[in-house]
Amino acid sequence: MTALAQDADIARQTAELEQRLQSSAAETERLRHELALSRERQTAGADILATIASTSGDADHALQQIAETTARLFGASSVSIQLAENGEWGKAYRYGASAQRIRAAVPLTDIKVGGRNMPGAVVGRNQQIHAPDLDNLEGDLADFPGLPHARAAGTRTICGTPLRSKGRAIGSLIVHRDRLEPFSDEELALQQSFADQAAIAIENARLFNETRETLQQQTATADVLKVISRSAFDLETVLNTLTESAARLCNADMAAITRQQADGGYAHATRYNFAPEWDRVSSTVRLYPGRGSLVGRVLLEGKAVQITDVLIDPEYAFPEQQRAGGYRTLLGVPLLREGQPIGVLFLGRATVNPFSNRQIELVQSFADQAVIAIENVRLFDEVQARTRELAQSLEDLRAAQDRLIQTEKLASLGQLTAGIAHEIKNPLNFVNNFAALSAELTDELNEVLAPVPLGDALRNDVDELTGMLKDNLQKVVQHGKRADSIVKNMLLHSREGGGEHRLSDINALVEESLNLSYHGARAEQPQFDVTLKRTFDPAAGSAEVFPQEITRVLLNLVSNGFYAVAKRKAESGAGTFEPVVTVTTRDRGDTIEIRIRDNGTGIPDDVKAKMFNPFFTTKPAGEGTGLGLSMSHDIVVKQHGGTIDVATEPGQFTEFTIVLPRKSGFVGGGG
Repeated sequence: MTALAQDADIARQTAELEQRLQSSAAETERLRHELALSRERQTAGADILATIASTSGDADHALQQIAETTARLFGASSVSIQLAENGEWGKAYRYGASAQRIRAAVPLTDIKVGGRNMPGAVVGRNQQIHAPDLDNLEGDLADFPGLPHARAAGTRTICGTPLRSKGRAIGSLIVHRDRLEPFSDEELALQQSFADQAAIAIENARLFNETRETLQQQTATADVLKVISRSAFDLETVLNTLTESAARLCNADMAAITRQQADGGYAHATRYNFAPEWDRVSSTVRLYPGRGSLVGRVLLEGKAVQITDVLIDPEYAFPEQQRAGGYRTLLGVPLLREGQPIGVLFLGRATVNPFSNRQIELVQSFADQAVIAIENVRLFDEVQARTRELAQSLEDLRAAQDRLIQTEKLASLGQLTAGIAHEIKNPLNFVNNFAALSAELTDELNEVLAPVPLGDALRNDVDELTGMLKDNLQKVVQHGKRADSIVKNMLLHSREGGGEHRLSDINALVEESLNLSYHGARAEQPQFDVTLKRTFDPAAGSAEVFPQEITRVLLNLVSNGFYAVAKRKAESGAGTFEPVVTVTTRDRGDTIEIRIRDNGTGIPDDVKAKMFNPFFTTKPAGEGTGLGLSMSHDIVVKQHGGTIDVATEPGQFTEFTIVLPRKSGFVGGGG
C-alpha cells in the first residue's frame, strides 16, 4: 500500500473513531440527562410523600405542594387541581404564571362536571385525557368549548388526570404547557402517580379530621357524662353543658334548648353565645308547633329540621329575633320522650353554612343526653316526693297509733276510774255527812251538859274533850271534801262528752279561761303576781268544740303555767326573775293554733315522757291528782281530733301547743 493510501486509511479510521467518540458522548449526555430527570422525579415524588406525611390533617397544603411540584417537574406554565363532590366543583388549587390568565379566559359556564370540558370530562369519564396540540385537536376534543379559550390564553399542550378514591373520580389534575411538547408515556404515568398521591392526601386528611372529630366528640361526650354524674340532679348545669358542647363541636356560633312551660308553650331554658338583645326580645316569646319558627317545625314534625338561610325561607316568621341573634343557618333536633317532643336543641350559624349529616347526628346524641338528664331529675323528684309522702304517712300512722293506744288506755282507765269512783262515792258521802253531823252534835252535847252541875276540873275536861272531838270531826269533813273533789275529777276524766257541742269563738274562750285562772290563783295566794301577755289573731275565728271541755283544758294548762313560774320565783329567792305567761292564738286555715308558754321551771325529759299518763304528777302530795294533763290530752285528741304537744327546756320555759280543727269529727256527744 502506498503511503498515500495509508494516510487515507488512517484518516478514515480517525474520522470513524471521532464519530464514535461523539456518539458515545451524546449517549452519555442523554443518559446523564435521563438519570438527572429520574432523580428529579424521584426527589419530587419523595417531596410530595414527605409533604403528605407532615400534613396529615391539612390537605390544602399538600395539594398546593403537588401543584407546584408538578409545574416545576414538567415545565408547565400552569397546573390546577380541582375537587368535585355530588356533581359540583369544590375547592381549586392553582400554580403557574398563566394560571390566573387561563382562569380568566375560560368561561365558568364551560366548566361543568361531566361536561365537554377538560376537568369535567376527566371526572365524568374517570380517565386521563391528553391533548398534544390545541392547534390540531382531533376526535371529540375538537368539540370541547373550553379548549379554544385555553389556547387563546397561551396553552398549546394540555393533559387532565383524574384523582381517584376507591375507584371513583373525586377531582382532576390539569397540566398546561405553553409550548408544543406532548407528554411522553412516562410523563403521563407520572402525572397519574401525582394525582393518586393527591387523592391519598385528601383521604388522609379526611380520615385524620374524622378521627380528630371523633376523638373530640368522645372527649366532649365524656366531659358531659362527667358533668351529669357530678351534677346528676342539677338540671340547669347539665343542660348548659350540653348546649355549649353541642355548639362547640359542631362549629355553631350560638345554641339553645327550649322546654315546655306550665302554660303549654315552649321557652328557652338555656342559651349559649347569644347577644343580650336576643335574650331581651326572646324572653317573653312562647313557641308552639307550627311552620313559622324552627322550634315550631321540629315540634310539628318530631324530627331534625334545618333551615339553610332564614332570610330566604318563605315560612320563617320571627324577623326581630333573627336580627337580634344574627343567625342565618339554623338546625333543630327534638328532645324525644316516648316518641313525643318535650323540647328542642337548636344551633345557629351567622353565615349560610349548612350542618353536615355527621353534625346532625352528633346534635341528636346531645339531645338524647338532655332527655336522659331531664328524665333523671323528673324521676328523682318523683321519688323524693313519694318518699316524703311515705315518710309523712308513716309519721301520721305512728301518731295515729300513739293516739289510739292512748285513747284505748284512757278508755280502759276511764271505765275503771268510773267504777272505783262510784264505789267510793257512796261510803265517802256517808263519812262526810256523819262527820259533819257529829261535829254539830258536839255543840248540842255541850248545851246538854251546861246545866249539869260539874266541878271545875271535870267541866274543863269535858270542854277539852268535846273541843278535840269537834276539831277531829272538822278535819274528817275537810279531808272528806278533798277526797270527794278527787272522785269528781275521776268521774270527769272518765266521761266522753262535756256539754253542748257548738261553734265557739276561740279567742273568747281563751280570754275567759285566762281570767278565771288568774283570779283563782290570786284567791288562793293573794301575794301571787304574774305578767300576762296576750297575742290573739283576729282571724282565728270560731271552731266546733265542746266549750266547757276546752275551757277545762285551758284552765289546767294556764294553772300549770302559774304553778311553774311561782315555783321558779320561790327558788330564785330575792332575784330579778319576772314571771311571765304568754297565750297566743293563730289562724292556720282549717285549724286553729293555741300556744300557752311560761318562763317557769321547765320539764325534765324523763317527766316529759310520762306527763300525759293518768295519775302521774310531780306536785307534792295533796296538791295534784295527776289527771289534769291526761284529761286535757283526752279532750283535745279524743273528743276533738286535734293535737297537743309540748316544747320545754328545764329551768327556762314550757310551751304547750294545741291545734284544733275548725270542724271536728268528735267522739261522744254530751254527758
